[in-house]
Amino acid sequence: MSTPPPLNVSEAIDNSRFGSFQLGLCILCGLCLIMDGFDVQAMGYVAPAILQEWHIPNSQFGPVFGAGLFGILVGSLLFSMLADKIGRRPVLIGATLCFSVLTFLTAHAANVNQMLVIRFFAGSVLGAIMPNAVALVGEYSPRRLRVTVMMAVGNGFTAGAAFGGFIAAWLIPHFGWRSVFYFGAAAPLVIAAIMIMALPESLQFMVLHRKHLGKAVRWLRRIDPDAPADPDRYFIAERERKGVPWIRLFHEGRGVGTILLWIVNFMNLLNVYFLASWLPTVAKQAGHAMGTSVLVGTMEQLAGMIGGFSLGWFVHRLGFVSVLTACFTLGCVNIALIGRPGLSLPLLITVVFLAGFGVVGGQTAINALSATYYPTEIRATGIGAGLGVGRIGAIVGPVVGGVLMGLHWSSQRLFQAAAVPALVSAIVMVGMHWVLKSQAPSAARIQVPESVT
Repeated sequence: MSTPPPLNVSEAIDNSRFGSFQLGLCILCGLCLIMDGFDVQAMGYVAPAILQEWHIPNSQFGPVFGAGLFGILVGSLLFSMLADKIGRRPVLIGATLCFSVLTFLTAHAANVNQMLVIRFFAGSVLGAIMPNAVALVGEYSPRRLRVTVMMAVGNGFTAGAAFGGFIAAWLIPHFGWRSVFYFGAAAPLVIAAIMIMALPESLQFMVLHRKHLGKAVRWLRRIDPDAPADPDRYFIAERERKGVPWIRLFHEGRGVGTILLWIVNFMNLLNVYFLASWLPTVAKQAGHAMGTSVLVGTMEQLAGMIGGFSLGWFVHRLGFVSVLTACFTLGCVNIALIGRPGLSLPLLITVVFLAGFGVVGGQTAINALSATYYPTEIRATGIGAGLGVGRIGAIVGPVVGGVLMGLHWSSQRLFQAAAVPALVSAIVMVGMHWVLKSQAPSAARIQVPESVT
């Protein structure tokens, strides 16, 4: 009697249809990212109201932005490595529950020092969300749809930030700034409860580490009903390696690509968070009403959400390099235009929209590129490390923006300076072309789509 052949779990998923089980997973991970984006952007929306209530200057509030982002930096590095050791599911659920508690506490902060501490810890648990949600979605998506699905789900972060703007614009005038965080604390409890019941673990992770194989059978059969019931036949074309996952990002020819991904994450997230943090305040100081100022900031995220959904189609056909180079060039030009004196409100909204399309929409594509560049065993670490380094830029952007405003820089000079990182990002992506081209012979191993270059 012949021995039944082994089953490559990765190939089974690659060749599967995109069914209701995967759709449900994408919705759950998307909700996590909506929650993440809502919170990160919420502080920028409520900042003008807090500054007014606490009677403090702009420059004193810059460190509050920085504290939350520094927490995300720490969390991105630590929790992504933890997830590569214990799994995506427990880290996502635990982070969501902790985040709910800390967001509730944010509403009760009474001064800048309390806000600093709470936002640091809230940021730490938020750092676990993006790397693991994007990695998990990619690991359950068929190869032909992987980039498009990852970008669509990753766009949940931007959707949450844009959604937060409309919610904040309505809540703050009626119920005060604390109501924004009460709203932001309730949603994660519901999401965590659903995830406890329905969120699967990564099949590749379970097979690679030979953990919970009975659940692996059950979840794989939700994708392929004909999958064998014997988990001993399951394998993936990778082997478990010892050592620090973070260090392994530089092994097997990945070093240059890792450095370039870090640079582009740093530069682009500097832009994203500078704009997110200070656009409403700058618009308010330009004479616009509070609600209008919040909506100006929301345009950045709304454009990024549209970009995130539409760019997947272009990446699939033109590749990451071409699309991201164009995005960052578009962002550079329009960020420089934001600060021009005498811009009418419609024109201001237009240039903010185009800047957001380039840099915020582009960040979704960067995350998808990172997820395709690294193998299963260090995928969350790779995404998390890139985002973690990017969070340094995210810290630098708002804090330096506050310092320069304190030095009485004009809006024109401020936004001209902010356009430089977008230009650097465009140049780095040109260099990334040669890295991805050299990786082509190992594309099957790292599951890079044919369109990456």
